[in-house]
Amino acid sequence: MTTLRGSQKSSKGAAAYSRFVNRPLGRVFAALAASLGLAPNTVTAISALFTFTGLVLVATIPPSAVLGIGVALLLGIGYALDSADGQVARLSGGGSLAGEWLDHVVDAIKTSSVHVAVVIAWFRFTDLAPGWLLIPLVYLIADNARFFGLVLSDFLRRLDRGSSKMILKREGTTSTLYSLAVLPFDYGLLLLSFVLFAWMPAFVVLYGLLTLANVLVLPVAFRRWFREMKRLGSA
Repeated sequence: MTTLRGSQKSSKGAAAYSRFVNRPLGRVFAALAASLGLAPNTVTAISALFTFTGLVLVATIPPSAVLGIGVALLLGIGYALDSADGQVARLSGGGSLAGEWLDHVVDAIKTSSVHVAVVIAWFRFTDLAPGWLLIPLVYLIADNARFFGLVLSDFLRRLDRGSSKMILKREGTTSTLYSLAVLPFDYGLLLLSFVLFAWMPAFVVLYGLLTLANVLVLPVAFRRWFREMKRLGSA
């Protein structure tokens, strides 16, 4: 566990759930995976199994309290395992480009699928007017744009410094206040929102607020990343 702590990704830019809940849980799963001799890609596959099982349930079973809690748990375990695969890779010497590619592809599919599952559930199991179904579609676009911008920015930073390795914990930090401020953009908060799935009006309001927050902040994030890339390109 001590070795895993030293192999953590930088907390720079990390939101509160990902930083204070998901990564510590991922560290536990990574230690278990390492003790079982599981490869990072195997951990990625197990993560995907938990995540997409939860999303299939959202799209196919009528909302209930049990379903909401079960989905939140499945997505939470999947998210923690998503953190664990990278930690296992770094523990074994840094992983591979193929492993990182697989991880990002699974994340990209997940980023789209969670909102597709929501729009299917709203269409099948609620009496919401058709216009409400646009909310998950808008969230999907904003979430995908943010994810691509984040991944591409990280890739270009590494390209600029001539390294394929990600920034480790000791190389960058973010204040606790910042981590709390960016919580609305954290996948962890989105997965926790499914606890409200049985109380659809509350879920719709929370999901709608998260959509609005992501849409409003996206131009700010793009501007910051673009200016950073310009600085890197002129250095």
